[in-house]
Amino acid sequence: MDLSKEEIQRYSRHLILPEVTLEGQKKLKAASVLMIGTGGLGAPVSMYLTAAGVGRIGLVDFDTVDYSNLQRQVLFSTDDVGVSKLDAAKKRLQGLNPHVQIETHEAHLSAANAMQLVADYDVIIDGTDNFPTRYCVNDACVIQNKPNVYGSIFRFEGQATLFNPQVKGPCYRCLYPDPPPPGMVPSCAEGGVLGILPGIIGTIQATEAIKLILGAGDTLVGRLLRFDAMAMSFREFKLRRDPGCPVCGDAPTITELIDYEQFCGIRGEESTTVIRDDDSIPEISVSQLKAKLDNGDEFELIDVREPHEHEICNLDAATLIPLGEIASRLPDFDSAKKYVVHCKMGGRSAQAVDLMRQAGLDATNVAGGITAWANEIDTDMPTY
Repeated sequence: MDLSKEEIQRYSRHLILPEVTLEGQKKLKAASVLMIGTGGLGAPVSMYLTAAGVGRIGLVDFDTVDYSNLQRQVLFSTDDVGVSKLDAAKKRLQGLNPHVQIETHEAHLSAANAMQLVADYDVIIDGTDNFPTRYCVNDACVIQNKPNVYGSIFRFEGQATLFNPQVKGPCYRCLYPDPPPPGMVPSCAEGGVLGILPGIIGTIQATEAIKLILGAGDTLVGRLLRFDAMAMSFREFKLRRDPGCPVCGDAPTITELIDYEQFCGIRGEESTTVIRDDDSIPEISVSQLKAKLDNGDEFELIDVREPHEHEICNLDAATLIPLGEIASRLPDFDSAKKYVVHCKMGGRSAQAVDLMRQAGLDATNVAGGITAWANEIDTDMPTY
């Protein structure tokens, strides 16, 4: 696969690297990469791989650009708000390098489509932010013998590694055999993330993908690289393949994709909300909450977010009791009262309701939290 005169000029700083040369740049042009997610990690990864001249890049996403994305998703501009992420990403990437073929897949990656999507690309990059999709990506890559460049971010910390079944390396299940309990690990939407952090982890992922394509350098197979932005430090942890791993082990028991929402104990696709298997956590919608408030119903509204979140937006009728204080405050609640509990999106409040109901209190969760209230009831309320 030859390079044009313009491509040679464009990639000249690569071509003079002994580890790349013209031959290596041709390898990049002949390669294909599937980027799952075009958010915080997907933005820098797709931009740098496009600039580097990877010949074919597939993008998987199903969301639209939101104002809250712009703090870290540098692929998008203010003018893109409300636009399909895939449409905005393709336009930006084609403008960055018209020699790269950008393919878009507007879909939520799941067991229904993962095998087909993964099969068509050489390298898979995981830029997702939820456990069901991570396990799904991992299993599809192991089953199809595809390298999986993994990264994750939260608040001020991130990590990256390369799961490569082609060299019998460990997989995601070797690192995390079981998912955490639903709602135990907050998403970036719940816990926040330093805007620069995905740029750091994403460029590490892009670097690993390029090295993998070139066949150069030492990859992160068998090594987990963790970055702490507050300490400005990197730490490395050894990873070992688990011979008993149900997917990549010596006698795998998972040979086809499963129901990952069920495996991770999550009902529905949107969910930071905790729903126990017995549906014992009752919920009401924000519309039902508004009706209760308008009707003057007898109940106490509790907000279990943190004080700094409460400052951004809040409901006047709510009493602020952060989730971490609920357990110690249980004796202060009145067993004769009815309680309605909300947080940002419904996950932390569900945990609070669970604790309160176990203590014999009448408590109900608000589905979607104050975010749903801002979207459906008070559209002038800021969201975060």
